[in-house]
Amino acid sequence: MHGEILRDLAYLLASVLFIFGLKGLAHPRSAVRGNLTGALGMLIAVAVTLVAGGVLHWTWIVVGLVVGSVIGTALALRVPMTGMPQMVGLLNGFGGAASFLVAGAELVLKFGGDAHAGPGALQEKIAIAASGLIGSVTLFGSLIAAGKLQELHFSWKGRKIWLSSSLLLPGRHGINALCVVIAVALCVLVVRNPETAAWYWLLVLAAAVLGILITIPIGGADMPVVIALLNSYSGLAATATGFVLSNNVLIIAGSLVGASGLILTSIMCKAMNRSLANVMFATLGPTAGGPTADEVYAGKIKATSAEEIAMLFDGVQRVVIVPGYGLAVSQAQHAVRELATLLEARGVEVLYGIHPVAGRMPGHMNVLLAEADIPYDKLKEMDEINSVLPQTDVAIVVGANDVVNPVARTDPSSPIAGMPIIDVDKARTVVVIKRSLSPGFAGIPNPLFAMDNTLMFFNDGKKAFDELIAAVKES
Repeated sequence: MHGEILRDLAYLLASVLFIFGLKGLAHPRSAVRGNLTGALGMLIAVAVTLVAGGVLHWTWIVVGLVVGSVIGTALALRVPMTGMPQMVGLLNGFGGAASFLVAGAELVLKFGGDAHAGPGALQEKIAIAASGLIGSVTLFGSLIAAGKLQELHFSWKGRKIWLSSSLLLPGRHGINALCVVIAVALCVLVVRNPETAAWYWLLVLAAAVLGILITIPIGGADMPVVIALLNSYSGLAATATGFVLSNNVLIIAGSLVGASGLILTSIMCKAMNRSLANVMFATLGPTAGGPTADEVYAGKIKATSAEEIAMLFDGVQRVVIVPGYGLAVSQAQHAVRELATLLEARGVEVLYGIHPVAGRMPGHMNVLLAEADIPYDKLKEMDEINSVLPQTDVAIVVGANDVVNPVARTDPSSPIAGMPIIDVDKARTVVVIKRSLSPGFAGIPNPLFAMDNTLMFFNDGKKAFDELIAAVKES
């Protein structure tokens, strides 16, 4: 009895640490402390579970800890910042895999020879089915998301098909609906016939197909939403497995992850002015009859050089830098910090405008800039930076496209109509650092590039900032 009380008190402490950890993650300044707080809570939860569970053979536990620690450490040290979204996607998937594998093992142990094992059997059987369904969708959906982010491809009839594009299967909505019906039917069979483990693994297989088919048509621009949603799924799968094991701390931890993931998904959708259903089942692309790139850009593009931009910085009071995925690809964050330091030494105020869905995962730009030791108080969210852009001398856009496209405000027929954007076009001068005039994921031209106050610096992000740094030093 005393052992159970101590275990529950330890679980309560771990749960409180999880909550404070999430609270810390809400702000960049406290994110590291929040991460460590959550990790401490998980350490307590795992240690207490192992001790209270009366483990007889520690060999496989130790082997798992060593192998997992080595792999985790290697990934943390070797994965570049551009690969962090893929890693987050994989970690979501691993959480789902752990959930449905543990639930499957528990199904065999508890119901392998008895379909009516104990008074809580119905609840446990329903939880096992839910864990198998959600966990498998999470794993295979996450694998597809990571493949898209990594821009993997496969060959079909001599053609390369890139996962990073939207692969629209004919009749995909009908196929998805059929997979849902099959998965639900298999859930019922698992609950009614838990002694037949084959039904459970067929459920896992059907859910795997569903996870693949749901995720594969979604374009790269929607990946921040998908990553947040899959994170929520992994939490829900863990909660279901917690009910399977009657483990309170797993139920609480999974619920926190599931709820926070759903909240973040909602925030991402609002940042794009789109519903979750539109993200999951619609296709973002140009509309028929919309203006072509030639109509928008012809004779209006003004290219510039590093030397001309350096001259712009003479006498300015405020510069706003708006990062996009191009910053991550070129790994230009340290060069950005060096240029900002040079400008600040001249008395220029340098701020950073962060759009909620810039990059390929929630908070991607914040992480990149934090890696370069850029002060947190200079990172401004969209609403805050928009209020100062009309009083900004130079706005520098690095690799962003759709999140600074003014047609979101001006064209109700545009596929991004109503999407909140960063209003860089309201600055006195706009410098866009981009390798070409290629469109963003919405597939539409950006009239910002052709505006009278815009200069295009066609270059790789890091190379562009290196040239700017040299030009500013010379001037």
